Amino acid sequence: MSYGLMVVVVFVVLFLANAIRILNEYERAVVFRLGRVLHSKGPGLIILIPLIDRMQKVSLRLMATDVPSQDVITRDNVSVKVSAVIYFRVIDPVKSIISVENFLYATSQLAQTTLRSVCGQAELDDLLSERDKINAHIQEILDKHTEPWGIKVTVVEVKQIDLPIEMQRAMAKQAEAERERRAKVIGAEGEYQAATRLAEAAEIIQQHPVAVQLRYLQTLREIASENNSTTLFPIPIDLFKPFITMAEMVQQKQNKELENG
Repeated sequence: MSYGLMVVVVFVVLFLANAIRILNEYERAVVFRLGRVLHSKGPGLIILIPLIDRMQKVSLRLMATDVPSQDVITRDNVSVKVSAVIYFRVIDPVKSIISVENFLYATSQLAQTTLRSVCGQAELDDLLSERDKINAHIQEILDKHTEPWGIKVTVVEVKQIDLPIEMQRAMAKQAEAERERRAKVIGAEGEYQAATRLAEAAEIIQQHPVAVQLRYLQTLREIASENNSTTLFPIPIDLFKPFITMAEMVQQKQNKELENG
């Protein structure tokens, strides 16, 4: 093989090594030709012109980044620390390269400022109980500002809200007081229902006096089963009825004598 042919072969190998690129399914290449952006290429095999074309890879996969804990003062003047996580992906590779220098850093910084702003406009109770609403509001703001960068913010989740020790104690006392209130309400409701049932039972017994005898016998049976050493002599209540009637008649007679005298 001649020297000239060897030079050609080496040149071709070097050319192909610098011209051929292989991109994965989730990758795109933003190609610059002499400093001017052409378009995005990929996935698969792409060919570049050495020394003229330059490419920059961009991943289209969903990315997650943590938002560090931020000091926030809520609308009701409570100091808390709030952290979050955001999920986003590149939808326009060209914009993500030419519109912003570092879209990862820019998105993270924007998320921090937006988190402080949104949480600072909410009260503490809303921040704790309406977290889904806060997440949706932050996601809407981020997506609006990152759209010109070719970024789509899909999900924002507030991870943790750290409260001061004094506030934690106050909330614990409030929760305990609420549980006591519910217990008292439930107890009062139970007593009311029991009293209502007793009143209904009294009306039934008044209409059917024999029910008193049955209840009396049932009570004697329960007492006898609990303590076998006790001897009971059941006496019908009807035996006392004549004495009660006589006492009432004597009382009425005395009342009339007092009125006449």
